Formats: sequence, structure tokens, C-alpha cells
Amino acid sequence: MNIPTVQTYYRMSILNSLNDVGQKQWDALVQSQNNANPFLSFAFLNALHESGSACEKTGWKMSYLCLWQENQLVASIPLYEKYHSYGEYVFDWAWADAYHKSGLNYYPKLLSAIPFTPVSGNRLIAKDAAAWRALLIELIKYQQSGNFSSTHILFPSNQETELLGKTGYLIREGIQFHWKNNNYLNFEEFLATLESKKRKNIRAERRKIKQSEIEFEHLKGSEMTQLNWEIFKQCYDQTYIEHHSSPYLNLDFFHRIGATMPENIQLVFAKKNGRTIAASLLIHDEKTVFGRYWGCLETIPCLHFETAYYQAIDFCIKNKIETFEGGAQGEHKMARGFLPQKTYSAHHLSDPRFSNAVAEYLEREKAGIAHYLTDLNEHTPYKVIFRGELT
Repeated sequence: MNIPTVQTYYRMSILNSLNDVGQKQWDALVQSQNNANPFLSFAFLNALHESGSACEKTGWKMSYLCLWQENQLVASIPLYEKYHSYGEYVFDWAWADAYHKSGLNYYPKLLSAIPFTPVSGNRLIAKDAAAWRALLIELIKYQQSGNFSSTHILFPSNQETELLGKTGYLIREGIQFHWKNNNYLNFEEFLATLESKKRKNIRAERRKIKQSEIEFEHLKGSEMTQLNWEIFKQCYDQTYIEHHSSPYLNLDFFHRIGATMPENIQLVFAKKNGRTIAASLLIHDEKTVFGRYWGCLETIPCLHFETAYYQAIDFCIKNKIETFEGGAQGEHKMARGFLPQKTYSAHHLSDPRFSNAVAEYLEREKAGIAHYLTDLNEHTPYKVIFRGELT
């Protein structure tokens, strides 16, 4: 590792609860970042922890590294000791299996991420470059001092990814699909930019929903009642049931974010004959809408596209929001106006043999991502090259 040098003195501590810092100090540090988003906020992270959704019992042991100057928090990293790889959206199961077959323990590992949230942003949160370097040093020391196989930093910002790569972290690439608002006046103006076939397909999908006599209700976080949250949770749980899995988030988590960050929350309910049959939850700030959770109680063709995508795009257009991030993966989103965007993760494995093997694997994977991205960009859904398209 190319460990940077630091001359300024900082006091280091490990947090097991954000309440030990307090909302004022934590949010002040987060808001000092250029690309802060709601998922780094005290309200969102504390809801995950205090609800028991992300805690030691669920395999997310909170170990936030913090740096202080006197009594001021100047740097921190959301860090967890992980005992599995669920809820991460960057898949390292093959790496864990390779360790196991070699008689080594892959878990516990260190993970810097927002639990269950594949959204990019700063992970080493610092007031300045010196504090950032000092925090990185403490992270490296922490990995070396414990029984950890590796450290993984998921969905860091582009700038942070570049810096981590220079210090010796292995960089892994991924692809998401984001929708860009080109100052559209309405949904029809957006449709007019698409190729004829894509435009007709979307109109047909929306028409099917109207013919099914489904109506939509939008509620802000401040308008949500306990019953609204319970209905949404039923829809959310059903998605996991259909995939033979268990939901990561409990009802207490949703109640908490509804109460503590209502200005960032928008719920979309699909109703038929007055009964809710589907719902999606959007988290947003002034620049970006993040599609987070969706579920349905009744299977109806095209209901997912309308509830989770088209209603969110309408929301972006009406509120002049620049970007809609539809979540992890989803090549099918391109047919609905989304474009590919690179995402990143950074990895440091303690064992040099495995580090070298993973480095070789990532080089091959990177070449595959490049070919995949080229192919995607050759099949843009827009009539002309959209200015938000990756090159």
C-alpha cells in the first residue's frame, strides 16, 4: 500500500453508535462534502442501526472510525465488521469461496458501505485532504491490527475511487442505469426524444395500466400515516417472498425515516378499486431521485414499470430534478430511457497471494465491462446521441 504521510495530530475513536457523536456534528461533517446525499445523513444511518436492520445480530457490526481535533469531528468512515456478504450489491462470494477452499477465513471482513444501498458517494468523509489521508491511514492500521481478511469500500465517488487506486486499493467496476432530465417540460417531451419503437412501447405499457383502471397516489414523507407505512411494508415484503428471501428492512426502519427525514421521502401507491396493490419508495434531494424499494400485492402486466419508473420520471420532470437512479443492475431500463453509468468499489486483501489473484481477475473483468459498455452505448434508446451518455 502507498500510505500517505500525515503531520497534523488527530485523536481517533471507534463508534458503535451514532448517538455518541450526535446529529449536529455528524450532519455538519456530511454536509461539508461536495456530493453529500441523504443516505449519509444521521437520520438514515441511525434508522438502520436503531431499528436493528443493520446491527451486529444481522451481521453488520458497526465500527465507524472517527478522527477528532479537540472535540470537533473532522473525519469518519461508515465501517462495518461483516460476517457475510448479503445486502452489499457488489458480489464477492467467489472470493469468499476461494478463501474457504484454501483453509482460510474470509469473514470477518471490513466493509465501508451504506447498508442495503447501492448509491455512490464519499465513504471517507473528511473536512479536508489532510483529514482524509489520516483517516485512510487509520483504516489500513485497523485492518492490519485485527483478524480481517480484507477491506472493501463500496460505491465510492469517482474522485475518491481515483485516490484509493493511487494508494494501492484494487478497483472494481460495475454498471448501473440512470435517467437524465434534459429539462423536459413533461413526460411526452421526454418520449419524443426516444426512438419510435421505444416510444411506442412505453405508451403501450402506460395505456395498459390505465385500461386496468389503476390510479396512483403520491405521498410525501410528512403525509404518511402508520397505516400507509404498514401497507407499503406488505408490498416490500412480498417482493422478497417471491424471490424466496427475507427482507432486510423492518417496519421500525421505515417509521424512523418517515419521522426524521420526511423531506427526502416520496411514496407512490398504485390503487385499484380503492385498494393498494403496489407501492414504491423514492428517496430524493434537490438533484437526484433514488428509486429504492418496490413491491406489489397483485401481479398486473407493466405495473412495475409504471409504479417504479414512469411515476418517478414524472416526479423528476415536475420538480426539475436532474437524475433518477433506478437502483442496481437492470439492463431492461435502457428501453425506458435509462443510460449506463460506471460504478466502482475499492478492495484491499491482506494475503498477497489472493490480492494478486483478485487483481488479475479484476483486469479481465474490467475488459469485459468495457466491451459491455461499448455494446450498450451502441444501442442507445434515444434518436440522437444523448449528451449524458458515457464515452
